[in-house]
Amino acid sequence: MRVAIEILIGLIAFMHLYFLWLEMFAWTSKGPKVFRGFPRELFEPTKVLAANQGLYNGFLSAGLIWTFFIEDHMWKIYISIFFLSCVLLAGIFGAVTASKKIFFIQGLPALIALVLLHL
Repeated sequence: MRVAIEILIGLIAFMHLYFLWLEMFAWTSKGPKVFRGFPRELFEPTKVLAANQGLYNGFLSAGLIWTFFIEDHMWKIYISIFFLSCVLLAGIFGAVTASKKIFFIQGLPALIALVLLHL
């Protein structure tokens, strides 16, 4: 079970690194291909806002990656719960305010990892 949880946390961390790259460095080039529902003419004017979002995704990723270096078992679980909860809340907020798809891409993997952590 521990290996499955670590793989899932690693995948979630990797996804948030991808979000960081997309929003901070590829917003105007790859962004229109990924976010097809967003008007193309708004990518350039929202570049700074997207970079800000990307930075936050980087913090989520960094927190999840940090858990791989924590030796104390309980501390590792607490930090994992905190950052996975942040990801879950971001996924729920995104689903409510932007697109339900966000929950399935971002929130659901975090929810599954949180459930597995509590088993």
